[in-house]
Amino acid sequence: MESLEQIGMRAKKASRYLAKLGIDEKNKALDAVADALETNAEYIIRANEKDLENARANGMKPALIDRLALNEKRINAMADGIRVLTGLEDPIGEVTGMKKRPNGLVIGTKRVPLGVVAIIYESRPNVTADAFGLTFKSGNACILRGGSDSINSNIAIEEVISNALKDCGIDQDVINLVRDTDRALVNELMHMNNYVDVIIPRGGAGLIKNVIMNSTVPVIETGTGNCHVYVDEYADIQMAVDIIYNAKTSRIGVCNACESLVVHKAVAKQAVPAIVDALKQKDVEVRGDEYACQCDDRIVKASEEDWGKEYLDYIISLKTVDSIDEAIGHINRYNTGHSESIITKDYNNANRFLDEIDAACVYVNASTRFSDGYEFGFGAEIGISTQKLHARGPMGLKALTTTKYVIYGEGQVRQ
Repeated sequence: MESLEQIGMRAKKASRYLAKLGIDEKNKALDAVADALETNAEYIIRANEKDLENARANGMKPALIDRLALNEKRINAMADGIRVLTGLEDPIGEVTGMKKRPNGLVIGTKRVPLGVVAIIYESRPNVTADAFGLTFKSGNACILRGGSDSINSNIAIEEVISNALKDCGIDQDVINLVRDTDRALVNELMHMNNYVDVIIPRGGAGLIKNVIMNSTVPVIETGTGNCHVYVDEYADIQMAVDIIYNAKTSRIGVCNACESLVVHKAVAKQAVPAIVDALKQKDVEVRGDEYACQCDDRIVKASEEDWGKEYLDYIISLKTVDSIDEAIGHINRYNTGHSESIITKDYNNANRFLDEIDAACVYVNASTRFSDGYEFGFGAEIGISTQKLHARGPMGLKALTTTKYVIYGEGQVRQ
């Protein structure tokens, strides 16, 4: 098995090749990859079944098994996400801000690829296709290091992509899957500054923290999701119930699922039982404060750690508040900077929530589950950034680029 340094060398060389590839060539290859994923769906599913079998044998939680599982619908969605990319404008080569200086120099900025992007991720094999599509369209080579739990699925997807690229005459080294699941390689990858331009971790809090604290390669942080829905005193209760049910139960193992509720006490007696009724359809355990427990005896007492918990399970916390100020304060204290939503008919409260909540995505009267690259029109996302430098929120093509200054002169020399 080849060394990580060999992979890095090949990826670096491929990144220079890819940076010069034209838009028509990239789009043609992406269409071919999308077709190949659908054509080889059965092959990918067979590989995925091996991973699912191992996951069940190892006692993996249902939410994580859901992240791991692939079926024809999910593979078609992967293919559709790649096809969407072909319809998006190529960010590479865009020149903006051209200005002429008094000395005659004309200075502007040009958008260019980052180079080699390494993605370290867990469980979700669809990331293999999503990461390839976005890095390829934005002119970057990628090094992919998935988890051992999805290794068979990842290998199958990478093989399908690589073969489709070969058929199009594209250098296959633009996608590089690390097949060795030794965890020591993660630490080695985090120190490959000579070959890797940026690392993006996608997974649990432990993985993300490890990469942030130990990588010498620049990191774009994608955070865990303790996402809140706040039911304001001016909320439409039925709308709140419908949104919360969707945000919590449609997929419990994703980072944009709602993990925490905040309810204004003015509507709690009416709203809380209706919300619990809906959540109990999926046997969701609701952990609430003292007033929430008074509103519905099916709620169990919450502990302090519940307010900041990303459960990835059929559990949700519920905090009651006396004002929107208290709601905003609570959310900003315990959130992870991901996605937060207010349910309200009051224009001023909606705007206050949008202005004062510190998160990458802030919603009015909508589910947090929309925090997704596909839903935002990006085709897919390389991750949802919860940091504030370089990129924030679902990261599409532009987030995988940087700029350089281009300067035109006519023989000028500095005095």
